[in-house]
Amino acid sequence: MEQLEIFACNVTEDLIRETADALMSTGLADLGYVYVNIDDCWSAASRSSEGQLVHDPNTFPSGITALADYVHAKGLKLGIYSDAGKFTCQVRPGSLFHEVDDSQLFASWVSFCSIICNLGSNLIEYLKVYMAVAETQVYAFPLKQCFGMTTVADLNDKWASYAGPGGWNDPDMLEVGNGGMTYEEYRSHFSIWALMKAPLLSAETFEIISNKETRLGFKEGKVWAGPLSGNRLVVALWNRCSKAATITAKWEDLGLESSTGVRIRDLWQHKDLKESAVASSSAKVDSHYCRLYIFTSHEGRHIWRFGRCY
Repeated sequence: MEQLEIFACNVTEDLIRETADALMSTGLADLGYVYVNIDDCWSAASRSSEGQLVHDPNTFPSGITALADYVHAKGLKLGIYSDAGKFTCQVRPGSLFHEVDDSQLFASWVSFCSIICNLGSNLIEYLKVYMAVAETQVYAFPLKQCFGMTTVADLNDKWASYAGPGGWNDPDMLEVGNGGMTYEEYRSHFSIWALMKAPLLSAETFEIISNKETRLGFKEGKVWAGPLSGNRLVVALWNRCSKAATITAKWEDLGLESSTGVRIRDLWQHKDLKESAVASSSAKVDSHYCRLYIFTSHEGRHIWRFGRCY
């Protein structure tokens, strides 16, 4: 598989412009990939004499406003990164004691969000940033952590009921194509992040992220699910074990009435299953692979009983 280049702190305004251009030229923007997010290292090593965050003059010489104008002109949206602590992950100035000023500054620059990282245990400081961001209607994603993929998925599970239009849980970056996983694991990674309605930040890799049917938007065990718009349910059969296994999704575990008949769409195979299902549905799932389905009621009504489903 072709290895994507990982830039880490070597981010520049030219790279962000190229990223915006690539979203347009590849057609990914038409699939909903309209957010261009600048991660850490965009700012100077210290604040200005007035105490404001400023762009790094070497890597972002034109400034963030000019860069935002370039991105917006393409019909895309720009996001930017900050931190609830004194420093960012790369020891640039954080927003501690500058929550309101920084949020207003971000709002004057960008159209999407400020991404808050490195929460740690200091919940009070995070909440200060969150409230300041909310005042400016710039969106924050609160659950950014740095662990293994399956661990992050499990951590994000307990926050599932808070995800929805206007507030999206962020289980950290989508790592599809960055190395360290098999093709099947990449598909599982993408499937679970989509099911969790996470912001999807991101040859074979392009095939995964350009799949129109997985733009959706959980639990130890193998069956994860959640409600979607249009009276639908997304269901993932996720085999986290080292051997292939047959996994069964029982209606009672999904919050469905046992008599409910549903049409099932396989999102990775791009096809409807031949027969509708009642009470349960099973499939053989290879090791570390994830089958992803949409359940739709024959009656065209809500098909789940609970506010959140597994």
